Amino acid sequence: MILTIDVGNTNIVLGAVENGKVLSTGRIATKRDDMANDFALKMRQVWELDGVDYTKFEGAIISSVVPQVNIALKNAVKKLTGLDCMIVGAGLKTGMNVKIDDPGTLGADLITGAVGAVSKFKPPIVFADMGTATTIMAIDSEGAFRGGAIIPGVKLSYRALSAGTSLLPEISIESPKKCIATNTVDCMTSGAVYGAAAMLDGMIERMEEELGEPVTAVATGGIARHIAPYCKRKIEYEPDLILLGLEIIYKKNIKKRK
Repeated sequence: MILTIDVGNTNIVLGAVENGKVLSTGRIATKRDDMANDFALKMRQVWELDGVDYTKFEGAIISSVVPQVNIALKNAVKKLTGLDCMIVGAGLKTGMNVKIDDPGTLGADLITGAVGAVSKFKPPIVFADMGTATTIMAIDSEGAFRGGAIIPGVKLSYRALSAGTSLLPEISIESPKKCIATNTVDCMTSGAVYGAAAMLDGMIERMEEELGEPVTAVATGGIARHIAPYCKRKIEYEPDLILLGLEIIYKKNIKKRK
């Protein structure tokens, strides 16, 4: 059983993964000023509530877009499990051919998501990770990472809208009653959900045209479950794409180290 940790700007997702199966997941807030003991206490609480025996982990790996917390997280994992964490980045083998201008600048979450996507679906693939930001990335028919687009996340956009206007409130992302809404909150909900769904449909269609063949469309991330059902095209929802990719990368590199 491998401990997989996906560090996002808002949340840290903890996964217990074994042979391509996610046995348990939990979330804690990403706090940039937390120390190792803070993270250790929070992780232990999550695992105890879910009945996960954290002494049984055989390895640990982190994908992070918040480098400020990496050392504290590594130390927290060491305190709880005795394991040294791998961190996805330069020097780790992923098995993915990356065809962008500077492969060294590719975010750990993007390469890990791509590895997870290829493990579950046949390329070509366009996958969207919908969190604080929405990233939409393309994998060609040869399984190579071709790049994509980065867009402000749905919640981030609507927090900015509320903060920048006098009369528009903050809203939660939930199912809209209809597209043509008749009051302010419902109008904002419609815009958030149908607008994001239309954006996904349109971006996937354009990337599909550039790749020159039909793609499998995949969505992951905390907000994707609210948006994917409202897309016009079929979207495969896979909430654990990055956790699955992390286990694969861990196994590729533990063999190398041995």
